[in-house]
Amino acid sequence: MAFTPGIALTDSPARRVWLLVHARGIVLRSGETSASLLGDADVGALGIELPGGAPDLARGHHYLGRLDGADVYAARVEGGGDVPSPWTVAGLRDLFGLLGEERFAVAGRATQIIDWASTHRFCGRCATPTVPSKTERCVVCPSCRLTSYPRISPAIIVLVRRGEEALLARNARFPMAFYSTLAGFSEVGESLEETLAREVREEAGVEVTNIRYFGSQPWPFPNSLMVGFFADWAGGDIRADETEILDAGWFRAAALPLIPPRISIARRLIDAWVADVTSAG
Repeated sequence: MAFTPGIALTDSPARRVWLLVHARGIVLRSGETSASLLGDADVGALGIELPGGAPDLARGHHYLGRLDGADVYAARVEGGGDVPSPWTVAGLRDLFGLLGEERFAVAGRATQIIDWASTHRFCGRCATPTVPSKTERCVVCPSCRLTSYPRISPAIIVLVRRGEEALLARNARFPMAFYSTLAGFSEVGESLEETLAREVREEAGVEVTNIRYFGSQPWPFPNSLMVGFFADWAGGDIRADETEILDAGWFRAAALPLIPPRISIARRLIDAWVADVTSAG
């Protein structure tokens, strides 16, 4: 059953499940190889106050929507210490294999909403404590009426093609020594296409043409929206940015370096390119 997002309950409440957001990830029951979401008993045992009926936004309960016939809620686990047995904390990136793609996306949504809620408790204009809206995913200042919605940061990610080769790079921030597509955040006043051309120029020193949309992916680290593209090489030799890029090069599908895991849109871009050049050959 598909996930149906929501702000507040619109019909009869269903079975209630929880995503508890910890500073290091999501709380799960220890030892589970196919993680199920927590129930009210887990939440209460961990010392988090349960809402009596509808989610109590003022106390940090957030309704996310309905999944597999259950109403999904998110709440924050205070502090960054260990949780008691039989629970454990799993990093969000590690959850893809446990939760599956759809539940991973819901966990990412929970993480982003909890992060936003914790950083918008006070008005950014006049410092008055904010009040959660009952009809929108936002908080409102009762004094100056400033409305603050969850932050979404758009970023491009692009696979640049040159004939049967693809431009891949090893970013200095990658936790593993894999090569991936180029990416970067949009700046104020830029279109996504302008962001793409600038980022490729800055990080790899080459020019691109024939930019075409591929797809998008919410990326909750902490609040990005990755917008994927293909583009064709238009000229220039690779000159890797010495600050962000450790190495970059042109690679053929039959001789790829270590590439990102399937959790990311970067891998989807690479896989789509490999399928295309393989079928053409």
